[in-house]
Amino acid sequence: GGRGPLIVAALRFVDDRAHVDPLTGHVRIDVRSCGPGQADRTALDYALRLAAEVDGRAVAVTAGPPAADAMLRDALAVGAHAVLRVDLHRDDPVAVAADDGAGVARALADAITTAFGRPELVLCGDHSADRGTGSTPAHLAEELGAVQALGLLGLSREGNGLRAVRRLDGGRRELLAVPLPAVCSVEPATVRLRRASLPATLAARGAPVPVAQVVVAHDGRVQFGPARAYRPRPRVLPSPEATDPRQRLLALTGALVERTPPRVIRPASPAQAADELLGYLRRHGYLADE
Repeated sequence: GGRGPLIVAALRFVDDRAHVDPLTGHVRIDVRSCGPGQADRTALDYALRLAAEVDGRAVAVTAGPPAADAMLRDALAVGAHAVLRVDLHRDDPVAVAADDGAGVARALADAITTAFGRPELVLCGDHSADRGTGSTPAHLAEELGAVQALGLLGLSREGNGLRAVRRLDGGRRELLAVPLPAVCSVEPATVRLRRASLPATLAARGAPVPVAQVVVAHDGRVQFGPARAYRPRPRVLPSPEATDPRQRLLALTGALVERTPPRVIRPASPAQAADELLGYLRRHGYLADE
């Protein structure tokens, strides 16, 4: 590679054709159809372009299994100077189920700085096909102490920094002056990854892929789930006194109990509607009388 700054393309190894079981929610992934998404390919091409302008080093990095080596060899074929695969090991099962991207970003930052030094620019895809949160670039910027510019449509050199174009609502665009070091995520809008030549593809097929072993530790923070509609607590019901199973079931379900017929009310004001709702909740035991 060149003697200029280090530019890293952080690629995500995903399956664009993953199958989700509709009953169990289990995701089945086939490594034969795994690879980088279109946004990650765009990030790699930007890394190659920007590195060529300043005689820098373009490095492709991913966190994934050994099957991701083929994706990194493809990056070597299109012109990346070096590659690195980060093999993640979880020390806590909680970290696997509730990872917001911070653990992966921490592992990537440690592996990149240890293997290549501190990068001037890290490029990522803004989203992935496996319902990724897109939070890893922001966490990477925090770990590397760099500025962040996310969801970019265009990226180019301008002076000692970068000129970026970001999409806004309503079809508008925003021009950004991004100082370095920086972490940027790009959309697959106008740039497509270049094709590799046949000699480069054959040469990269047997290239060794360095592997960094990193342990992702759970930091113990409380993880919050998605927001859901409020559901009142269930009422406490006394246990049925009958010994016959049928009578106990009838007592629990109230199938033979005379019920209050439904009625339609048309409150004249919001205050009257609130009073009707609170009265209903009190009558059915969801609220206690003060």
